[in-house]
Amino acid sequence: MYRKVEDFLTDWKYESEQTLGYFRNIPDNILANKDNENVRTIARLSWHITITLSEMLNKTGLEIDGPDDHAAPPSTMKEIIETYEKLSSEILKQVEENWVDASLTEKIEMYGELWTKGSTLSILIRHQAHHRGQLSILMRQNGCKVPGVYGPSKEEWATYHMPAME
Repeated sequence: MYRKVEDFLTDWKYESEQTLGYFRNIPDNILANKDNENVRTIARLSWHITITLSEMLNKTGLEIDGPDDHAAPPSTMKEIIETYEKLSSEILKQVEENWVDASLTEKIEMYGELWTKGSTLSILIRHQAHHRGQLSILMRQNGCKVPGVYGPSKEEWATYHMPAME
């Protein structure tokens, strides 16, 4: 749970850049790929990460203007990236302008439960990281380079002159 607005803003800047790093490595020709009926397409998963930004934070009282929760994903990564960048930037602006540290302990109804605003921000980041992990598998299965987030990815070990860990 976040207790300081500045801590969230710092983390969000990093986490959103990491998500954009993933999105920028996804070519349009694999967006509809689905190797199993029990997984989302890359387009749907990327779009879910994106639309959750406004969907979740609007429940906190912020006003993040984003697509409808059930909107179909765009047909290009460029459109997904542009929407994600807009929403991510708006999150930084809205949290910084509308919340102070004391706001983070305020309780709000979220999905039938009471959450604090600080825990909502923490869950938003973990939700995004969780789905980035899923996205990394789909990207790898489709031949995309997967960027490292909290350390080097398999493809990045060579830059350290080391073999990839197995």
